Amino acid sequence: MPLPKIHIVLDRLRSAHNVGNIFRLADAVGAVEIVCCGYTAAPPHPKLEKTAMGTDKTVPCRWFPDGVSALRQLKSEGCLCVAVDTVDGAEDAWDFQIPEQDIALVFGNEALGISEEALGACEKFIQLPMFGGKSSINVGNCAAVVLYLLVRNGENQR
Repeated sequence: MPLPKIHIVLDRLRSAHNVGNIFRLADAVGAVEIVCCGYTAAPPHPKLEKTAMGTDKTVPCRWFPDGVSALRQLKSEGCLCVAVDTVDGAEDAWDFQIPEQDIALVFGNEALGISEEALGACEKFIQLPMFGGKSSINVGNCAAVVLYLLVRNGENQR
């Protein structure tokens, strides 16, 4: 079974540097695209370009006014919408079984999380367990761990 295509959805990320970092991750794992929502920086953007190191020119990007609009479009294209969030009932990312269909993997704002509307459009929820006092880590770090877990899990399911 080939790995499903991964679409990375960024819902209202504040830091253009984090977005640039995620462009590099998208390139590294072979993601199909990055979907920027709301005020998330999208190419061309000087701060994003600095951390993207050229991947902002090679990884396709779409922009939507909000996360729910992006997720509706991705669902219509056959994607399973998966939120990376610490909501109640979220499955640990390392236990997530990779579906055969394409995945829209949603990451949210570090302070606000994924918007309620976008969360409502998601069909699955995964999280990185938090063992300390905080309930979040840097979104770029989170994206790196989750993306590589998905790639590894997908390879192991073949």
